[in-house]
Amino acid sequence: MKKALKDILFTQGFGTRYDCEQLAMSGAVEIEGVPQTDADAVYETDGLWLTWRDRSWPARDTIIIAMNKPAGYECSMKPGFNPSVMSLLPSPLRKRNAQPVGRLDVDTTGLLLFTDDGALLHRLTHPKRHVDKVYKVTCKHEVAPGTCEKLLAGVLLADEKQTVKAKTVEQVDANTLLLTLTEGKYHQVKRMVAACSNRVEALHRVSVGNYVMPDTLKEGDWVWIERSDIL
Repeated sequence: MKKALKDILFTQGFGTRYDCEQLAMSGAVEIEGVPQTDADAVYETDGLWLTWRDRSWPARDTIIIAMNKPAGYECSMKPGFNPSVMSLLPSPLRKRNAQPVGRLDVDTTGLLLFTDDGALLHRLTHPKRHVDKVYKVTCKHEVAPGTCEKLLAGVLLADEKQTVKAKTVEQVDANTLLLTLTEGKYHQVKRMVAACSNRVEALHRVSVGNYVMPDTLKEGDWVWIERSDIL
């Protein structure tokens, strides 16, 4: 589909129509390395990438990004005692209503996905979809013999009537587990470890679905990804 540059910026969340027209004329947006000053210049949006503030922006109907969430941020649109992860996103993504896919506790770090695609959000968070989520779990005490077997067989969480189990468990070292879950109960990893008479000292999400967060992605930074990267 072909659109004027000012309209492309508007659909991508760069502000009001007036704001986008001014931005399109300012030279602050580049296409293929060339600063743009004609707000009415028409471009094919399919495959189009813009550059704004030294970051590349794809012209997309829906967006998906992956962030390396730092500790100290809440996965909430209306945070309580800590800043929201939304504050780590630039304004165009917030204006497009990109939302966290599920939640990580305030002290949990690692992979957090965001999207404005409602169908994808539902696909990744619905408990019956069983999307794998892998966590690196650092325990306070050494992992006791038989812990991995217990987690695989299923443990009973406090205030729960049915056991929950891990899909896979790997002991990395004396105090570290690599745990794969397909559910997303409240504080699930911490409660599962507690049910094995241990305690989580640090929790870091490594992957969701097929997408493994790159080691090069710094805390608080994010990257564009595709649906095919995840599912």
